Amino acid sequence: MTWRLRNAVPADLDDIMWLERASFPTDAWSSAQMAAELHSPYGFYVIAEQVDDETVPTVIGYAGIASLPADTVADVQTIAVDAARRGSGIGRALFQALLDEARRRAVREVFLEVRADNPVAQHMYERFGFEAIATRPRYYQPDGVDAIVMRRTTPTAEEESSDGHR
Repeated sequence: MTWRLRNAVPADLDDIMWLERASFPTDAWSSAQMAAELHSPYGFYVIAEQVDDETVPTVIGYAGIASLPADTVADVQTIAVDAARRGSGIGRALFQALLDEARRRAVREVFLEVRADNPVAQHMYERFGFEAIATRPRYYQPDGVDAIVMRRTTPTAEEESSDGHR
């Protein structure tokens, strides 16, 4: 299977919503909410699509981040990967694309919420340098699952170069 990342566009809404409903059956966003995200000037959404020579590209993952202009804070809005393709690096690639966009926007802190019953996602976020900073009881409804709030502080280019990293 070959796949690629590309920026999401409003025309991807139906494909994203199919995956949204499959990934989050009890608390999926509505089509109106997702459409607003895809049209927002403050958001950045990327999709992973399967591309085989004999088929039309198929959306197999998506992710989004939002930040206001000149704000140094961003929020990861959502990320999902088709269940049959999890563990193949697609989620990591999508998440890295979000962090790259945050860096382009000069964001210093990135926040996200993750289900307390999703240790696989928590571990991935930790590998990207996120740390748990709070819990939101019963955040995910109707399941009543807690959300773990995580944060990553991103060094400035000057801080990175002074540490010898780049």
